[in-house]
Amino acid sequence: MEILIVKTAGFCFGVKRAIDTTFAIAEKQREGVFTFGPLIHNPQVIEKLSEKGVVPTEDLCRNDIKALIVRTHGISLYLMEKAAQKGYEIIDATCPFVKKAQHYAKLLKEEGYQVVILGDREHPEVRGLMSYGGVDALVTDGREQLPALGNKVGIVVQTTQPVEALKKLCNRVIEQSKEIKVYNTICNSTAVRLRETEEMAGKVDVMIVVGGRNSANTTQLARLCASLPVRTYHIETAHELDSGWFEGVKRVGITAGASTPEWIIRDVEERIKDRGGREGNGT
Repeated sequence: MEILIVKTAGFCFGVKRAIDTTFAIAEKQREGVFTFGPLIHNPQVIEKLSEKGVVPTEDLCRNDIKALIVRTHGISLYLMEKAAQKGYEIIDATCPFVKKAQHYAKLLKEEGYQVVILGDREHPEVRGLMSYGGVDALVTDGREQLPALGNKVGIVVQTTQPVEALKKLCNRVIEQSKEIKVYNTICNSTAVRLRETEEMAGKVDVMIVVGGRNSANTTQLARLCASLPVRTYHIETAHELDSGWFEGVKRVGITAGASTPEWIIRDVEERIKDRGGREGNGT
């Protein structure tokens, strides 16, 4: 059984930057370091950070905070201002691509556009973006019916959305609005990972998608694979692997979300090798 791993599986630039920064701070300062919410959407990494003394919180009123690390997904303008007023040391680990989306949302608002955000309204990145887009900003997942829009509409996108969803949204907004400005704020690594995953899914008998179940881009990878004619399993760790999945399988593919660390991916690979797998040539 040949094992193929998507080349872009695992940490993206923004996540790696945040993780490296946070672990470096944890080594220097053992007390009073918190992240606002989970730094990334991977329970195993959050557990490792907790062991180092860095734990997530959303309570900015606690008196034991000395340093606050802003999660990769960013936070709202209100929360950033509140943290600054408290006098905490703020380490901004917001992904640069998310920062760019925040900048464009603010710019569109200032230029008089009604801001439309394509994404999951419950995702922390999107909740933060809304604060930059102004009071009339609206969020759509691209599938629901759009409300009445103004004549000037500006579009920004949650960084992990697929480009096809943006194309469909633009077509729908054109039907209502006269002036449209679009900032494609989709992270390039997300698009590349989706493309490579789809290509690999066409070559294998089984796809293993590795990453947190609360991770938007990992869930998106799992949905993509499940929509294709290939058996797909979404797992967080190697302990979830089932030997029955690999019976009669000649090729198995592994992909992983942007918040999945290399050690988890390699652990999954080793467990599959224990079940008769051998390393392939990748995508």
